[in-house]
Amino acid sequence: MFPGLSCYQWHEVTHCEGKLILSLSLALSLAAIWGCRKIHAQKTQGKSSSSGQIPSLLDATADQLLTGLEREWFTSSDLVNAYLGRTNDVNPALRVVMEVNPDAWSIAAELDMERAQGRRRGPLHGLPVLIKGNIGTRDRMQTNAGSYALQDAILPADSTVVAKLRNHGLIILGKASLTEWSMFRSSNSSHGWNAVFGQMYSAYYPKQCPGGSSGGSAVASDLGLAWAALGTETDGSIVIPCERNNIVGIKPTVGLTSRYRVVPISEHQDTVGPMTRTVKDGAKLLQIIAGPDPNDTYTIASPFTHRTPNYLAACKLSGLQGKRIGIAQNVIDESAEKVAHSMEAFQYAIKVIADAGANIVENTNFTAYSEWKKREYNPVTRMDFVTNLAQYLSKLERNPRKIHNIEDLRRFTWSFPPEEYPARNTRNWDTVIEAGLSNTSLEFWPIYQQNLYFGGEGGILGALERHSLDAVVLPTVIAASMPALVGTPIITVPLGAAPCDTAVEKEIGWDVVEMAPGVPFGISFLGAKWSEETLLEMAYAFEQRTMIRQRLKRDVSPRVDLVDVIGE
Repeated sequence: MFPGLSCYQWHEVTHCEGKLILSLSLALSLAAIWGCRKIHAQKTQGKSSSSGQIPSLLDATADQLLTGLEREWFTSSDLVNAYLGRTNDVNPALRVVMEVNPDAWSIAAELDMERAQGRRRGPLHGLPVLIKGNIGTRDRMQTNAGSYALQDAILPADSTVVAKLRNHGLIILGKASLTEWSMFRSSNSSHGWNAVFGQMYSAYYPKQCPGGSSGGSAVASDLGLAWAALGTETDGSIVIPCERNNIVGIKPTVGLTSRYRVVPISEHQDTVGPMTRTVKDGAKLLQIIAGPDPNDTYTIASPFTHRTPNYLAACKLSGLQGKRIGIAQNVIDESAEKVAHSMEAFQYAIKVIADAGANIVENTNFTAYSEWKKREYNPVTRMDFVTNLAQYLSKLERNPRKIHNIEDLRRFTWSFPPEEYPARNTRNWDTVIEAGLSNTSLEFWPIYQQNLYFGGEGGILGALERHSLDAVVLPTVIAASMPALVGTPIITVPLGAAPCDTAVEKEIGWDVVEMAPGVPFGISFLGAKWSEETLLEMAYAFEQRTMIRQRLKRDVSPRVDLVDVIGE
């Protein structure tokens, strides 16, 4: 048995406070679904999940869904109804989906008509996705980053990544919840909380922390509330929620995907990436959102301005053969408490990787890790936020709160009771406001150069170069910070779950469980800039040899499935 998989605990659901915020049209649609479920279950016995024709949405892949759409077993409209039915099942307890797209049904109907006419906008035509609540849309949904400061603000157009999704025929099903301001406000708040929608949770233990700011996207993808989801990462906000929710996360190189009209933290570290149940589906979604955008100068520096690699083709079983993979042992040793529950599984994973033909190189250390850990916080992201936030706000078509800079934002947050200040402070903003700094200050450049040293020669890039490595592997919980400093990519894959004897730990000051028996964890593959193709090879080969995801059990799961709603 794979280490880390011996403890499956089911817990009675006791955390069912809260109500799903739904549009009237959704409520009526769901009422119709519930009324017809028993009758329709009888009508669709010939197309049951067990027959192999109608997949279960908990683990449905793009290939399975697209096959069903092409063979007319179900429609995109059916998918929308099923996914929203599943959301209705779990949202009262987990508070994962902040907002449903009121146009999802009409978009699905249009895409169904196009399919019937033989038209396909792209290879994922008709599949529903959720996006993090900081990713901009110009429609009837909010882009509020979880803060009332941006409630009812209007962008002049969709973000670039959303425009790409729409152009390829994907359905934006709604906005996933997130930690407010992508976890870039407080030093004393809980992971997964925002003022607009409250506290979200993961599905594996009661009141489980979702793991970071893209937590809603991760929980939704895990539970099959959409085919896939998009998240954003500045430092761990894709990969850590993905590991905590038993899914695959791809944090792309900064500049591979556009950040235009995404509520920013740091131009030097922000990136948008896929959060999916399989590596192959992550590759398919990355293929659509990757590429240059003249509105994001970082994407122009990409070597793929004319053509991106074929990420799907990189998903091959031989992907580990001949690869040189290092282990940054000093990072593990200096993070012993964080990784204690996952080390047995991690060591077994190294054996799996070696048996697949990879060359394991020990002690490929991050030489500046100890020095970097002495820092209280990362000044670059805070100085970037001052400038990048003001730039974003200046481009709003409607700015009802009249917030134009970080000082305005702090004043509003202090004065608006639902923002829960000072119980949840504004420390990330206070430091730069009090110092009067931004990324245009003279002090910025030497601080940024220090970051490049920590993450570069003293971090991931130095380890890769010194030892001629294709990648470094680490437990996901400690993998993100050094790559964040230099904008390099990471892919996390499910690895196991915390064992039965794991102590229950809560976040300080909050009724949110940080660690407990059965909480999932992952393994991360770290590479050089623009190395997503190589990382996908390795991650896919590892995933196919382990298939951990399907072995873990949840505390909360949706009841509605696709077979229940077809044709209703």
